[in-house]
Amino acid sequence: MNTDEKRVPGQDRLPAVPEKNSTRRGSAVIDDEADLLIREKLVAAREDAVLLREGAVQLREGIADTLEREIRAAKTIQTTSDDHMIMLQQANARLVIATVDAQKLAEQLQATQTQLEYAKAVAEKANLAKSDFLSRMSHELRTPLNAILGFAQLLEAGSPPPTAKQTLRLQQITKAGWYLLGLINEILDLTVIESGKGQLLEESVSLAEVTRECQNMIEQQAQRRDIKLTFPQFDIPYFVRADRIRVKQILINLLSNAIKYNRAHGTVAVECTASPERIRISIKDSGSGLSPENLAQLFQPFNRLGQEAGTEEGTGIGLVITRQLVELMGGEIGVESTVGAGSEFWIELNRDVTPQLAVGKSMLAELAPQARETATLHTLLYVEDNPANLMLVEHIIEGRHHLRMLSAHDGNLGVALARSHLPDVILMDINLPGISGIEAMSILRKDPATAHIPIIALSANAMPRDIETGLAAGFFRYLTKPIKINELMNVLDDALEFATNEPPSA
Repeated sequence: MNTDEKRVPGQDRLPAVPEKNSTRRGSAVIDDEADLLIREKLVAAREDAVLLREGAVQLREGIADTLEREIRAAKTIQTTSDDHMIMLQQANARLVIATVDAQKLAEQLQATQTQLEYAKAVAEKANLAKSDFLSRMSHELRTPLNAILGFAQLLEAGSPPPTAKQTLRLQQITKAGWYLLGLINEILDLTVIESGKGQLLEESVSLAEVTRECQNMIEQQAQRRDIKLTFPQFDIPYFVRADRIRVKQILINLLSNAIKYNRAHGTVAVECTASPERIRISIKDSGSGLSPENLAQLFQPFNRLGQEAGTEEGTGIGLVITRQLVELMGGEIGVESTVGAGSEFWIELNRDVTPQLAVGKSMLAELAPQARETATLHTLLYVEDNPANLMLVEHIIEGRHHLRMLSAHDGNLGVALARSHLPDVILMDINLPGISGIEAMSILRKDPATAHIPIIALSANAMPRDIETGLAAGFFRYLTKPIKINELMNVLDDALEFATNEPPSA
């Protein structure tokens, strides 16, 4: 709208004025409008300033809130950090304690290891000392036993034969001697097994052959007690994977116990049953049986279950050895018994389903006292430092007209006599003055003139390692004292046959 056309309120009622006043009034109006605009702008500016102040306040408040939150968060983080630091310090303290404990434990373990090694060394030393002691004890006991049992056997088989009273006395001597020898052997056997040095030769073993051999060996004992023995017929051949000699030892021990602790006119029955993997051999007797208390103590060493005051001799270690041998061969042993009805001992061994059949040697043939006669006179050289042993062998062979004997009391003299006389066979003791029997044999083996002569060891060193060492050194056979006359003569005949078939090389 034009300024000129603007009407001032109340203009129509005012009187007319001159032109000059109108101009002034128009200027005033314009000024008023400008002031109004200015005022409006100032109001707007003030409102904007208020808004800005409010925004600034809100911003300050927001910043303050944010700072407060950040401060609280920082405080929380600091608190958490402090907590973590405390935890780390605690963990570090525990780690230090654990490290100290670990060091102490390591020191204790080292000390324990040292103690164990020392204890092991002491045990090995003690075991070696025990083995050496037992070996010496065996040697020292066997040497007089050799004379006792050897001459007793000669008296029993002498000519003229002994009277009935003399025979009875001789039987008591030989019975006591063989019992003492059996005790020595069982103690040595138990020691070897417990030391873990016992060696087994596993092979396919025919139970028919083994039980037949055991029957031949045990029948005489059963007949003296009027005990009826029953053995299986083995229509189906059974074979086990085991050590043949040890199986016989186990069965002989069980059979002997079944006879010894049976009633008069009783029975002993041997049975054999098989599964695809195992074969069980049972030995059932008609004795007095065992109580549960005795069964619990059955396999304790040297425990004879109250039989010490009885008439039957025993050591109380036979069953201990039997169980250990069975377990060494991967088998099991057990017993069922009823008081007043008898006992049944059984062993189970691993079955051999693809046996290699071997021709067994008859025990009767092995024990036959007859020597193979030959028209040729043969020379036997016996190297032995003990006069009683020399005399015993002299008396044993004096009735053998195909043998003449030379003797030497030490290894060096034995080597000299062997070189000068070239005997057909040599009996050699091991523990000799000067050089040992093994050293003397080594010298003779290196000499082409004597290398062919079979040399038989005849020694009181009867530990398994002694026998193994002797056979490995090259002895034709290794016999232990006391002498079994039939066994000695059979081995001499084998050696003479070998010497005849193997003449000396040119």
